[in-house]
Amino acid sequence: MNSQGNKDRGSTPRRLATLGDAIGSVLTDGSVGGPTFGLPGLDAATGGLQRGRLTLVAARPSVGGSLLGLAAARKTALVDHDMVLYAASGPNRDDIFRRIISAETGGEYARLKQGRLTEHEQKVAHQLVQAGDLLMIDDGSDLTAEDIRETAPHMEGLALVVVDRLQAAHSARLPLSGDRLPDASQVLATLARTLHVPVLAIVDSDDPALLGLLDADVTLTLTPTEDPARVQVTVAERDFGTIGSAYLQPDLIHARFLDAEPATPSAGTAGGAASDTVGSDSDRELADAALPFTSGAVQGLPAEATRLLAALRTALADGRTRDLDDLREPLQALAGAGLQLPDHPEGRRLAAALRPYNTAASAGTAENPSQPPAAGAPAPADRRQAQDDVTEDEEDAEDGLKPGDEEDEPEGHVFPALKILKDAVGRSKMHPIPVIRAEDRDSGPWPLISEDMDGEPRWVHPDATATRVPHIRANGKRVRRDQLDVSDAFGEGVLCLIDRNGSYPSACSAVPLAPNKLLHTGPLEAYDKAGAGIYLIDIPEWTRTDMPHPLGRIIDRPDDQGRVWVTTPHIKQLAKLVREGHLAAAPAIHDSWTGKANESLFKPFYEATRKARTELVQVGGDPYKAYKTRLSIALRLLWPKRTEQRSPFWRPDWRMSMVAEASVRHWSVAFRAVQQGHQLLALRNVDAAVFWSPDGTAPDTYRIGTGFGEVKAKFIQPGEIIPEGDD
Repeated sequence: MNSQGNKDRGSTPRRLATLGDAIGSVLTDGSVGGPTFGLPGLDAATGGLQRGRLTLVAARPSVGGSLLGLAAARKTALVDHDMVLYAASGPNRDDIFRRIISAETGGEYARLKQGRLTEHEQKVAHQLVQAGDLLMIDDGSDLTAEDIRETAPHMEGLALVVVDRLQAAHSARLPLSGDRLPDASQVLATLARTLHVPVLAIVDSDDPALLGLLDADVTLTLTPTEDPARVQVTVAERDFGTIGSAYLQPDLIHARFLDAEPATPSAGTAGGAASDTVGSDSDRELADAALPFTSGAVQGLPAEATRLLAALRTALADGRTRDLDDLREPLQALAGAGLQLPDHPEGRRLAAALRPYNTAASAGTAENPSQPPAAGAPAPADRRQAQDDVTEDEEDAEDGLKPGDEEDEPEGHVFPALKILKDAVGRSKMHPIPVIRAEDRDSGPWPLISEDMDGEPRWVHPDATATRVPHIRANGKRVRRDQLDVSDAFGEGVLCLIDRNGSYPSACSAVPLAPNKLLHTGPLEAYDKAGAGIYLIDIPEWTRTDMPHPLGRIIDRPDDQGRVWVTTPHIKQLAKLVREGHLAAAPAIHDSWTGKANESLFKPFYEATRKARTELVQVGGDPYKAYKTRLSIALRLLWPKRTEQRSPFWRPDWRMSMVAEASVRHWSVAFRAVQQGHQLLALRNVDAAVFWSPDGTAPDTYRIGTGFGEVKAKFIQPGEIIPEGDD
């Protein structure tokens, strides 16, 4: 008889359980014993991944949903030593392996994608290969839910199935996408119940309507908060609604999440807080002090220093005593290198945490005078001009706006920049939409746009060293400025400082913009020059060491799949580099939001700005300063950051495309100089470059002058302070 009371017709009898069986499984000591994420706060909120249930991780692209799937796979296979099936519909096996190395070592994922591994990372990679038989990856083409259902029963000891990912947007090449997702979800839910294993599936959307169709047992929804260092995870069960929540700290640079709340992880928990069972008090304090920097929430550390400190956190969290011993000498060398740290509470705490290592390094140097310097030599600090330096290209973490800036300039003002910009947009025959409605700003393309899309380079040649040092200006004000030293291999010469004039307003001459709303155009076969907007792409490989990556600092913030959002100027730049043979191939466009392109929307503003500058730069004094101030305000008002700030504009895509255009032009002129044989030492922001000049002349790719697109050139000796603003 089967479970319906009918005679068996050849089917397998259904599995029945008594109430006693159920009570016995519930009233066991401790946890249910299923897989976990290795993130104590989240594990406490979810109770772990329960056998026989389908759990969805729902997150918009770039929030990091796939990293939770990877965290569970790492914890289950590498720490608990249980079998995992990782069904990869999005990333391939190489992507997954690089992410694991990045998360385990604290190495930058973007660098690992370029095939550049440190000795420590290579060592970890070999260890993972030896222990990797428990993590089985299926990244075959045309992967379906039915394929996963057929593979899983043949894996002995299977403890977890991860499906990365279900794509909300339809794609002809991805069966796990679009309107096929509800059926796929039912197949995965049945698989979980049949094999009595947890199935964890990542979906790249937090749309409640879609999540309702997928009908998972448990849904974990990742939501960014106002604090970029915290992501909220809401835990909901199908029958009971929300049952808990937790906060995580995104560390996307290193392809992982960290706990955002204090917790004491069990030994071997990857990515957790520092364990109290290994290492010294100094080790644990340094790891905790480094967390804001290694997580990416606070900037200002050289990449090598960030890697070392992230490796320390991982070693402490995982109880790896041998790794701690291997890190001791590099950390001492780092502490003794005179690392210039940001002057804020996080920077001061990290400086204090490094002091015990500096003492140990000094003692070690006395015994061994040949001890090498730290590998993590300081990189150039981000440009932060003195508060009273007003430039046409000034940028800072805030938008620098205040109430009243949105009002038109009074009649007779030396340069009514805002009036001119509003008039330029208003005259367009394409009927632009200068303000996106407030109720639309939390959906569509707008949450995807960030200041990191500017593409500004923050680069110093590998054979040069930049240090941020104290400096007293002529007016007595104490500031910090960069100091650049070069190796003896450069021979005789001087530093040629290049300062571009009016990079932002100059970019307005022909910046590709979409005057109307951006529409979701999804994956594209290739860039279409008739469109403009934002594009989700893979980071193209750049092997040259004499120039920074064409995407600048964009590559420092990839999403959990190693992809980045860029604006049209950078897409056009990459296409040109492919045509000229500097890149092997154009990156795939995995998603896009675009509209009809127009390069002349800001051109009347550019023409008026150029004319005014030509006149006022000769006058100088207060009129020229007023011109620069109102110019800066007008361009900042394109995207005011504070909700209370009124503005005639709210178009983050316009603002970031304009800044990206300036970055592209800055990079391109420097690249032409390098191609002609000049030695680039540093490239920063949208206006500053430093070349090595044996003969005391500037590269002829630059035009010396005071007009837009022209530059000022100055020559100093190595080791001298590099002036900024009105120094």
